[in-house]
Amino acid sequence: METLSGVHASKPQLKVSAKVKTYVLDTNVLLHDPQSIFKFADNNLAIPVEVLEELDNIKSEQSTERGRNARRVHRILSELLPDTRSMHEGVRLETGGTLSIIINPGLGTGGRAESAAMQRFRAILPDLAKKDNRIIAAALYVKENYPPPAILVTKDVNVALKARAVGLEAQDYLNDKVPDGEEEEKAYQELPLSVYDIQRFCSEGGFKLSASLSRGLFLNEYVLLRSDEGKTMPARYYGDGEVRRLRLPDFVKAPGGIPVRARNLEQQFFMDALLDDSLALVTCFGKAGTGKTLLSIACALHQTHDDHSRYDGVSVSRPVIALGKDIGFLPGTLEEKMKPWLQPYFDALEVLMPSKPPKEPQFAAKKVSKKKHRSHNEPAYAPATAPAPGGGAGGPILKPYERLIRSGLVDVEALCFIRGRSIARRFFILDEAQQLTPHEVKTVITRIAEGSKIVLIGDPAQIDNPYVDSRSNGLVYAHNRMKGHALSAHVHLMKGERSKLAELAADLL
Repeated sequence: METLSGVHASKPQLKVSAKVKTYVLDTNVLLHDPQSIFKFADNNLAIPVEVLEELDNIKSEQSTERGRNARRVHRILSELLPDTRSMHEGVRLETGGTLSIIINPGLGTGGRAESAAMQRFRAILPDLAKKDNRIIAAALYVKENYPPPAILVTKDVNVALKARAVGLEAQDYLNDKVPDGEEEEKAYQELPLSVYDIQRFCSEGGFKLSASLSRGLFLNEYVLLRSDEGKTMPARYYGDGEVRRLRLPDFVKAPGGIPVRARNLEQQFFMDALLDDSLALVTCFGKAGTGKTLLSIACALHQTHDDHSRYDGVSVSRPVIALGKDIGFLPGTLEEKMKPWLQPYFDALEVLMPSKPPKEPQFAAKKVSKKKHRSHNEPAYAPATAPAPGGGAGGPILKPYERLIRSGLVDVEALCFIRGRSIARRFFILDEAQQLTPHEVKTVITRIAEGSKIVLIGDPAQIDNPYVDSRSNGLVYAHNRMKGHALSAHVHLMKGERSKLAELAADLL
């Protein structure tokens, strides 16, 4: 293998393996995963000096994940390249590969002295004031001057397209991507049983599957048992070939709210996972309108409103990534700044705890006569308005769900301040988790202490973060890495329930 070297050093004469490649890393790869330096096996790694400049500009961002990652990369490089000689000649890594900092000597020359590739590069991308163009030029320099094939690794799609336009191979960082096709898995598997086996399953609450049927099932995977006669029964796989019935109440509801029931099979799966205390992590995929937000907040409040609850309250959060252009900085307290981003949860709380009884028949509760005793299972609506605590008759008017926020039963978490915390006895809901990187999701999940539960929900097909895709986002990554473990379960919601129009738009537009 040959070690890459900078412009001021001669190249060591080392043996080059035919399988070895040289990967030139873009800045966004190092920001995405600072440990990526150690994940290219025994291949050569080259980091253009322009990447160090970009990292230097980003490291001052004190409260962002980018700033922390930039500083982490600087510490790693400082340990690997401790002196001038190592910077120029490169170093061997523990993985068997090499690491070098590349300085392109041809950027300032121009004229006939340049190679044909660099002349073509200048004709296509003449603006060398752009760091992206200079990084591509450095990758071209590596390709021309060192034997192994050179590949630019970047998470910026436009940089990859420009690199290919000048004749340079470019790839995405694939280490934390799930295998191709796994993100498009079916909502659930159907297992064929005889009608007698299904009857036995219904009467006993469980059933032992044959080895052929249980092969390939993951622990806590949801399945549908079906007989040739068309009889069906939902179930959950508990390992060792055993499936058991779902454990679902008649309905769930927020304190003083309306009852909520599952409307389809996948929502039954989701509610079973949300209400199971043995599951500390639940991941859920679902397109718009499938009930991810409404069911998660309903089941969370259902488990936190009494004195015997395992959880002290509900925490909700989501990444602050706008669709289209944002409106700039928002004034006010943290809650006021986060309110526009968490409006979907306020909408869900308004549905669960309406100021006025809803008129839709599917949500309408049974009216109870004043003279008739109300059963504890029948919902009682909260008053339309109520004064704030201590406000008296002239105090501010609060909606029913706003009292939960004021009391601390429901609180708002800003992800940028979650590092270093330990979240105990909370039901934590992270919406739009597909916008996060795998490292960011790891940071959030590792904050969850004993007695807490975290639910990651989102739609891998709706991503606004330019540095993740349907295979590399944090939601898909967490599901792929955690599936099959006793503490986690996964549900895929397919059927929209918001409205016929929303379902049609989600499918066709």
